[in-house]
Amino acid sequence: MKHILITGVNSYIGTSFEKWLNKNPENYSVESIDMRESCWREKDFSAYDIVFHVAGIAHVTAKPKMEGLYYKVNRDLAIETAKKAKQEGIKQFIFMSSIIIYGDSSCSKKVITKETIPNPNSFYGKSKLQAEEGLNLLRNHHFKVVIIRSPMVYGKNSKGNYTSLSKAARILPIFPDMDSERSLIHIDNLCEFIKLMIDNEENGTFFPQNKEYVRISEMVRLIAEVNGKKIRMTKIFNNVLRILCPRIGLISKVFGNLVYCKSISEYKQVYQIRDLMESIKITELNLDNRLKV
Repeated sequence: MKHILITGVNSYIGTSFEKWLNKNPENYSVESIDMRESCWREKDFSAYDIVFHVAGIAHVTAKPKMEGLYYKVNRDLAIETAKKAKQEGIKQFIFMSSIIIYGDSSCSKKVITKETIPNPNSFYGKSKLQAEEGLNLLRNHHFKVVIIRSPMVYGKNSKGNYTSLSKAARILPIFPDMDSERSLIHIDNLCEFIKLMIDNEENGTFFPQNKEYVRISEMVRLIAEVNGKKIRMTKIFNNVLRILCPRIGLISKVFGNLVYCKSISEYKQVYQIRDLMESIKITELNLDNRLKV
């Protein structure tokens, strides 16, 4: 039996992972704790084997006055939590980082390898990278640290970019047919990967992603198809979008390129249990009870 403490409540990844493990209650015991108040510091961590740290803020605002909050929550809180976990005998600390530590997506193809040097250009990316650096200093034989540099996560009830794309697919008659590619990961694939990190008592930095790179235009087309809608893909806007891509963050975020080299995402056990079409069906039509692992 593995005893797991999730630090951070109401996190999409955290709550999804708890539900994932609850399918096997004989193997995993999971609890969550709210990190927004200081009372978490009084919590006894010694009853757990693993701390899964998901507390953080992402893309709330880029206003300079918010910079301090990003570092306080994403960096300082993570390191303080890990220090407490180490002192109280936790065996493994799992930290959700992000592909954004390599910078934003770009108009030209951007393939990240293990040799790629992180180069964050936002408060979010910088705070995540500095948290990683602090956590790596705590790692030793008795305290394993898993850092997961996740690409964009999507799935049922997810927020952010996928929700916007889903809405666009259901209401727009046309959509730009761009050739840009992104690494993404469906929430079920991510949850299975994190479970394997725990099962195998892993230690190190990992780069999970779906098997397929995703063209956002193709994802929008598939979402429309699953919802019984017709959407026409057009290249008529492509030249304008390429010009605007480096100037307008929203366009770069949607139509930019940002992928992990597939080899760095390989693992000794299968975690990519959903392909793109199946993941979209699950997300759009709530088919998770019919599409079994």
